[in-house]
Amino acid sequence: MEKIKRFIECIIPVSACNLQCKYCYIIQQNDRKMKIPKLNYDPEWIGKALSKKRMGGVCFFNICGAGETLIPNYTIDIVKELLKQGHFVNITTNGTLNHRFDEIVKIDKKLLKRLNISFSFHYLELKRLNLLNDFFDNIDKIRKVGISFVLQLNLYDGYMPYVDDIKKISKERVGAYPQVALTRKEYNKEHILTKTEIFTEKSEEEYIKEGKKYDSPLFDFTTKNFNVKRKEFCYAGDWSGALNLITGDLKKCYAYPFRQNIFKDINKPINFEALGKNCNSPYCINSSHFMSLGVIPSIKTPTYRQLRDRPEAGWYASDEIKTAFDSKLIESNKEYGKLKKLKVNVKNRIIIVSTNMLRKLGIVKLMRKFGYRKNE
Repeated sequence: MEKIKRFIECIIPVSACNLQCKYCYIIQQNDRKMKIPKLNYDPEWIGKALSKKRMGGVCFFNICGAGETLIPNYTIDIVKELLKQGHFVNITTNGTLNHRFDEIVKIDKKLLKRLNISFSFHYLELKRLNLLNDFFDNIDKIRKVGISFVLQLNLYDGYMPYVDDIKKISKERVGAYPQVALTRKEYNKEHILTKTEIFTEKSEEEYIKEGKKYDSPLFDFTTKNFNVKRKEFCYAGDWSGALNLITGDLKKCYAYPFRQNIFKDINKPINFEALGKNCNSPYCINSSHFMSLGVIPSIKTPTYRQLRDRPEAGWYASDEIKTAFDSKLIESNKEYGKLKKLKVNVKNRIIIVSTNMLRKLGIVKLMRKFGYRKNE
């Protein structure tokens, strides 16, 4: 069984969605423009750009839209190309676009063993739009062809009166309670995250008490690491990255100020180099992805699978997925020596401090000249 060499968080900056959840990040930031961006590169080209040979081995690509991931026609085409390359893929979706799941189940079953789907359970919107049955029917649909999945609930104040209803329908339809994610409120300056809070009008203690009702390892992990500044040596940039699937821009991590385009010239090698002790974010955003896969090997964490699977309900269908999601990136990579760590730390420290100063001074044009661009 193959293990993961690199984890790549992939964003599709689609701002369109058929739901209107009050806790949605793009709604919070008044960025729900209902736009579907066009691809700069076709799916087949993207697949070649992200081949195992070029990426250094088998990778795990997590694909998520700013809005609904499956709205663009090309999302499933990209997924198929990545699966053909031999990679593992996760799609995060609201689970309501029936025709998209009809397309997914037609993919070669051998490829589907490497596919996982994270179903975001937006309970109130599903009830309002009478889509609860469609949502769970689509989960049934993908289970029948051997696709692994996760049922995930963003903990929101509005759901708290419906805890029993949510637990009951989840147990009946998928065999277990949903895994729960902490919902956050973000404050940004120049597209850089500066502060986060739990998205709630309750006290932190009350909010966490509500989350505990779902017996969710994912919730326990995310609350434990929320707003904890990471100062350990991090291999983001080498063992992981953040990729814009529209532009081909790859960053070491979300808050790193520079990026490289890895789609333009697919014969050009990708520069994989760790961030080190230079996290430019208040805490590890999506720690349940990056940290559970072992981007910071000095910290012992549950595996990616342990945070998400409900073994008693058989959510993870294939041995391939189980092995990959139980592995750590250190199993396929080597840690740096002391001299290389020092070099990386100094280099990235200079880059981050200098660009942050330029940003504060408003010298954006100069930053762009040297490769900085705002998030797209």
